[in-house]
Amino acid sequence: MKPTSLHSFVSLLCLFLLSCLHLQAAPKLPNLIFIMVDDMGYHDLGCYGSKTILTPNVDRMAKEGMRFTDCYSGDTVCASARSILMTGYHKGHTPVRGNSGGIPLFPEDVTVAEVLKKAGYVTGGFGKWGLGPTDSTGSPIRQGFDRFYGYNCQRNAHSFFPPFLDDDEGIETINEKAIPGHQRKPQGEIVADDYRSKTYAPDRILAEALEFLDANKGNPFFLYCPFVEPHVAMHPPREWVERYPVEWDKAKGVYRGQNGYLPHPRPRAGYAAMISDLDEHVGAILKRLEKHGL
Repeated sequence: MKPTSLHSFVSLLCLFLLSCLHLQAAPKLPNLIFIMVDDMGYHDLGCYGSKTILTPNVDRMAKEGMRFTDCYSGDTVCASARSILMTGYHKGHTPVRGNSGGIPLFPEDVTVAEVLKKAGYVTGGFGKWGLGPTDSTGSPIRQGFDRFYGYNCQRNAHSFFPPFLDDDEGIETINEKAIPGHQRKPQGEIVADDYRSKTYAPDRILAEALEFLDANKGNPFFLYCPFVEPHVAMHPPREWVERYPVEWDKAKGVYRGQNGYLPHPRPRAGYAAMISDLDEHVGAILKRLEKHGL
């Protein structure tokens, strides 16, 4: 889907869903899950041609469903692409037009979450928002989401071991020893534990998303998962750098880093590890849906 058609698509979706409100015997609304991946390349998934990065869960989705080979993001940078997705506006009409962290979404902006909420959906967002801080009109809670957990601020999202994550319109402290992002590789020996902390943020975000699924298995829900991996910082979790299942021996040399997490001494290996970790998170969502018969 090309960017110019996004607004038309969202408009049609809005009309369809609102029409459901007026049906006397409307069928059960389908659950909707949208997983957005941050800065991953087209050919980094097996179902799109990768031969080295392991993505069995996403590959399964492609095999059982369909691939969109002419689908485009609304923009080339984070915040405005998300704003276009949420509102359906062209970049020239959304207030969020770049990664400046400045103007939030306006109160009059209508997001997909707002439309779905009016149509009877429970709405939850888990991951990176970037469309306005908690105390602004762009807060996800003020833009149609019943529940939000993750990174509200993009700067905080540059670390996978941040000091806190946003919890609705509050915060949850997750690491006393916070690891900053965007550090360059230091001179001399790299000590891995200098670049990791107790809680890996993507794991907490996934846990909250699964909890949302559990709590709303009996309700029509919209689950928006703008997951942050594999965006920098290059913070692959320890288990993916140190774990080598027998059937995945080919991963040796692709995933192994020499004693480092960020700055990763072999950044392409770190990048691959983060994508495979992301794939496991997708698999966890699929398993939870199967558990609930959804």
